[in-house]
Amino acid sequence: MNTYNNDTIAAISTPMGVGGISVIRISGEGSVETADRIFRSAGGKKLSGLKGYTALFGKLTDDDTPLDEAVVTVFKAPHSYTGEDVVEISCHGGMYVTNQALRLVLKNGARLANAGEFTERAFLNGKIDLTEAEAVMDIISAKGKAAARSALNTKEGRLRREIDEVKDLLINEAAHLSAWADYPEEDIPEVSNEVLLENLGKAHDKISALIKSYNSGRAVKQGIDTLIIGKPNVGKSTLMNFLTGVQKSIVTDIPGTTRDIIEETVVIGNAVLILSDTAGLRDTDNPVEKIGVELVKKRINSCGLALVVFDASRPLDEDDFSMLELIKDTPSIAVINKTDLDCVIDTEFIKSKAKRCVFISASNGDGMEELTKAVEEITGAAGFDENAAVISNERQYQCAVNAEKPIAQAIEDLSAGITLDAVTVLIEEAVQYLLELTGERAGETIVHSVFSKFCVGK
Repeated sequence: MNTYNNDTIAAISTPMGVGGISVIRISGEGSVETADRIFRSAGGKKLSGLKGYTALFGKLTDDDTPLDEAVVTVFKAPHSYTGEDVVEISCHGGMYVTNQALRLVLKNGARLANAGEFTERAFLNGKIDLTEAEAVMDIISAKGKAAARSALNTKEGRLRREIDEVKDLLINEAAHLSAWADYPEEDIPEVSNEVLLENLGKAHDKISALIKSYNSGRAVKQGIDTLIIGKPNVGKSTLMNFLTGVQKSIVTDIPGTTRDIIEETVVIGNAVLILSDTAGLRDTDNPVEKIGVELVKKRINSCGLALVVFDASRPLDEDDFSMLELIKDTPSIAVINKTDLDCVIDTEFIKSKAKRCVFISASNGDGMEELTKAVEEITGAAGFDENAAVISNERQYQCAVNAEKPIAQAIEDLSAGITLDAVTVLIEEAVQYLLELTGERAGETIVHSVFSKFCVGK
């Protein structure tokens, strides 16, 4: 029977593969004891006798059989990532050695960590709030400098401090309202409608700004679902290959070469685009090509951005007119390609229908700076402030929207002369949604949902 502490967890915290080192992280009350059972330091010291933030060199052993050399670092609670005792084993990289080292740890007292369990423990132990925990994955998945810097600022509490300012403002007003209503005999200053309206206005402005930051945050951190659409042979696949830097799409003079939707994530300026090269939009009798065209039409209504490609050397036709009608309600950029050829296309008509219009030559890269600027502007990534508080996922966005609504209603009711009791209820409702945003009132289901998206070992 295993008598070790079942609450000690372990996982490989570095990507699997050949490398200089691999790191196995152990956390929990029995983490140091578990590591001591499998580690023999070169100087004979025990890990249990070390202070926090101290490392020893030695060997990992399985019943006195050496497995690998390793550097083992000890972090003592509460001054660790999880707030618990943590041990990190740095051994040689390689799938066999790393897996054997993990099995050795699990054999001697730890259990395999669930996805995101280390960060979940950091949250539950009060080391970070839920927005800071979510920023950890944003740092890991960052695809550009702005995304990484913004995620780091959130991890260091930038968003939480902004939310706390709003929350504290509302709590103070709610407390004043409740005390003034419940204890009339006490010498409590009367609530001033003017001051209350001013403070509610400040709270509403801050929450509204955070809500507006969602689109730019999503464009920089998560990525925008982007379709490259157009008739056959206008240069969609050439543009796809140029933006990705590799030949993802087949480029030929034969119409209908692209039948399926080819996807790749690219960074354009500050914006991350989940880019899809699509089948050429045209009337066709080819059953396979027709399926591809129908798939594109369905996705146009749900995508975040459409790059609509036109051939500058060909006049507009019915397929072009139909395509412009399809994208009328979709954020879009008209990309007039092949500008190195004689231009015969009606550019003024396209400009009258599209949100933005740029001129490029995908074959040689001309006009890509103009395209980058247009993408940043239409996605909200232009002028993105990596140091500002930014909402970057749907959970945070919904909490902020839910908090904004009762604040707006409270302002409206107060202005209309509705009783302060009703206003107090609305303020308290807004506070609850803000507490949910930071995780102070998040239910178990929400917490598990957030951390289930993490990689094992983080």
